[in-house]
Amino acid sequence: MHIMEGYLPVKWSIIWTVAFLPFFIIGIKSIRQLISQTPEKRMILAMVVAFAFVLSSLKLPSVTGSSSHATGMGFGTALVGPASMGIVGTIVLLFQVFLLAHGGLTTLGANAFAMALVGPVVTYLIYRVMKKAGISFRISLFSAAVLGNLATYLVTSIQLALAHPDEASGMMGAFGKFVGIFGVTQVPVAIVEGLLTVMVVNVLVSSDFIKEQDLFSIKGIVGVKTKKEVAHGAQ
Repeated sequence: MHIMEGYLPVKWSIIWTVAFLPFFIIGIKSIRQLISQTPEKRMILAMVVAFAFVLSSLKLPSVTGSSSHATGMGFGTALVGPASMGIVGTIVLLFQVFLLAHGGLTTLGANAFAMALVGPVVTYLIYRVMKKAGISFRISLFSAAVLGNLATYLVTSIQLALAHPDEASGMMGAFGKFVGIFGVTQVPVAIVEGLLTVMVVNVLVSSDFIKEQDLFSIKGIVGVKTKKEVAHGAQ
């Protein structure tokens, strides 16, 4: 769920926008590096944006009139890294505001913080930890995409609870209610997104469109080696 227009008090809209801004700037630098070093990767960026937009536009009705949906951030993080997803996620959220009336401009900072920052970072960390532990590529990718999706909704629930604490039980009580509402439909949606992410990435790897070792680049560069990697390869 995206937090709808006007649902957050002005104070919280400003707080989440300011909190997300540094990571948005990092994303701009990452995208510039990606395009300057490998201009042909623009097609991958366009594919990531399109995939995330379409996937996150498919809503599953939840209780109390809310809805759950996939985010596409796991797929994007795998292809262009977590840094670039700050821009990709923001673009997707803006498309949804103007084309589908999902979310809102005043809540853009909060939605971007949850979906374009927390989701990709959690996805990246889970994948790296599991791969380092010797777990297979597919299981690591699936787990990362699922947990990245759930992390987004966990943060959204925190944002809503902070802005609208329960009169009796306060912020924690409100958080429990929001998590319970979204969890009913979000858990199966996250699992489906994980499976779909593995399927699509596996097809791209199998067709040599991308290489497995190029996935989840910390700098957001697909197919571009760092100086350390270049030096290692020359030895």
